[in-house]
Amino acid sequence: MIAWVFRKRFDLFMFSMLLAASSSVAQTQPSPAEPHASSSPDSAQILKTTEAFIRKLFAWGPDFKVKLGPLNPSMSPDFYSVPLEVTYKGQADSSKVFVSKDGKTIFRGEMFDTSADPFVDILAKLQVAGNPSIGPADAHVTVVEFADFECPHCRELNEGMKTIEAHYPQIRVVYKDFPISQIHPWAESAAIGARCAYIQTPGAFWKMADSIFGDQDSISTENVWDKLVAFASQAGLDTDAFKACMSSPDAAKAVDDNHQQGIDLHIDSTPTVFVNGRPLPGGDITSLEQYIDFDLAAQPK
Repeated sequence: MIAWVFRKRFDLFMFSMLLAASSSVAQTQPSPAEPHASSSPDSAQILKTTEAFIRKLFAWGPDFKVKLGPLNPSMSPDFYSVPLEVTYKGQADSSKVFVSKDGKTIFRGEMFDTSADPFVDILAKLQVAGNPSIGPADAHVTVVEFADFECPHCRELNEGMKTIEAHYPQIRVVYKDFPISQIHPWAESAAIGARCAYIQTPGAFWKMADSIFGDQDSISTENVWDKLVAFASQAGLDTDAFKACMSSPDAAKAVDDNHQQGIDLHIDSTPTVFVNGRPLPGGDITSLEQYIDFDLAAQPK
């Protein structure tokens, strides 16, 4: 899935090539001078040349509406940071490219200030308070998982996380919702049900999550309500209070807030995991262990 819609949305425009850097989620630290854009005749020619090159590179014909610019300062004195927005058949997304000040070189990717934490912007956006978590609140390593209950890969990660949690009891694991309703029709209902379990009894969230993932193949839009109520009962919850919560706006708002945060972080697939702000799309367990080990080793003695 790309951002807040789904994976196939941008297959038509080959947009994944241009957004390769954005899909890694990490963002660059903006230059303080960035709001002051260049608008000279030279800059107009640079934008025109850059747009023509990008259209040729990705075979974007007249049906693709391209909005490029203005030219903003970047961390490098030799390059501009240039916002890019592409619209195709009513669907739009944005990124940025870097263009040399002579207009002869363009690259897509990320530019970092080596004197700063590369994940500081992500950490500023990752709000973990008020979400299901396991492990000490003051843990040196915090793993934040954005997942969709109808996503098969999220089910696999849910099992893998049990091994992670057992092997690393000193870390904190936080769960956040990112249901992709356009392709997973009951995922949002499941997320609301799990949130209602958390609201009633925080520890019951994990029982509910295990039940939903474990029974994923038999849940449908037709039976999801009954399934969730049954899971709530098995978790020892008050089912009347659970049903009332499912019908109230509170749990839905919490799910929507998490989903919006995922959009702000440019999440384009589930599961996506962050280890102390370091993004890991797909949640590969081996890479996850690598990231955890790295940050644990950097822990002050």
